[in-house]
Amino acid sequence: MTEWNDELKARLMTYCRIDVLEDRDEALLKDSYYSAVSYMEEAGIREPPAGTARRAKYDLCINALVLDEYDRRDVTITGTIVADNPSFRRKFNQLKHTSFRVSESDT
Repeated sequence: MTEWNDELKARLMTYCRIDVLEDRDEALLKDSYYSAVSYMEEAGIREPPAGTARRAKYDLCINALVLDEYDRRDVTITGTIVADNPSFRRKFNQLKHTSFRVSESDT
């Protein structure tokens, strides 16, 4: 798993359109990242090697999960339309359905 670092923080801030992190927001962003990685691992999706097309897809799924968690941190959501992100769902499903085949070739 990629450990938290300044490059990762900058990438997530760019994706989430965060210009400046306020007090304690970095901890929230970091927790959201580790939560997203955990979600993917528990779904059977391991972090692919850096520099691969599969890794780019994985990173985009992580970014989407972090943004969703960062944006929806209130206990209740009112006054908005909440819908699944079809782009995220397609990437996630493809990673999940191909993870066994890829993990076999890694060994």
